[in-house]
Amino acid sequence: MMSNHTEGTDPATEAFVAHRNLLFTVAYEMLGSATDAEDVLQETWVRWAGVDLDDVRNQRAYLVQIVTRQALGRLRTLGRRKESYVGSWLPEPLLTAPDVAEDVELADSVSMAMLLVLETLTPVERAVFVLREVFDLGYDEIAQAVGKSQDAVRQIAHRARTHVTARRPRGAVSAAEAHGALQAFQRAIETGDIQHLLDVLSPDVVLIADGGGVAQAVPTPITGADKVARLLAAGLGRMGDRSVRHAQVNGCPALILALDGDIDTVVTVRLDDGLITGLYAVRNPDKLSHLERESAVSR
Repeated sequence: MMSNHTEGTDPATEAFVAHRNLLFTVAYEMLGSATDAEDVLQETWVRWAGVDLDDVRNQRAYLVQIVTRQALGRLRTLGRRKESYVGSWLPEPLLTAPDVAEDVELADSVSMAMLLVLETLTPVERAVFVLREVFDLGYDEIAQAVGKSQDAVRQIAHRARTHVTARRPRGAVSAAEAHGALQAFQRAIETGDIQHLLDVLSPDVVLIADGGGVAQAVPTPITGADKVARLLAAGLGRMGDRSVRHAQVNGCPALILALDGDIDTVVTVRLDDGLITGLYAVRNPDKLSHLERESAVSR
């Protein structure tokens, strides 16, 4: 009788494949970059392949520990890269499956708004918050992953939770609310009428556009409904020849603008109390490749 592993798979590979989507999600939430998350997965696989599985009690926890250590090392490199980044930096958007939105906590954790909040944490705070709050790892497992004592991890978790709670979007936002806000934005693009957009913009809305020095974008965040509306009105004529489609990006409704069939811009929003408080436009072509196909995220 043939073994189950004769088709080129072995227990280590099977375990890695079984947890791959989870590992990608951990790395992505820590890095805000799908490209770097994929690299971290490669590094994780190399290390996992050299592990004696007989010594591993909990394969999921062990794999998460490896991916966390690799992501922490990569975060330092990313930090240096961001310091020399041209203009505003936004996370790399992911095209996600519709069912991601059904897991409200997962969708919230990969949303553009939450990833920007996570950017304000230190690397270790970010790792501890993600592993504890999103993936529900025990303090003992997190301590091993970040190289700290359990007491230290508890303190870091409390500090990170307090920090995030103060900055995260207020209240749950329904997909219908986000969809409605984006429709107002789309109407403004297609008709040049920005009144509908002004109706859903918070007075202190912030527009952040990421062109990476490659695509045209405002170099610094723009704050205030009037300023944001004026800037959008000035740019709407240039955007009018782009096709617009609705999509699920980072677990939330989004708009994808294409020019001659190529993705040009992805627009996502942060909503607080029914109004747009954050408007995020990623235009850097290096960050748009993960919108061509769905990325599987899970926890």
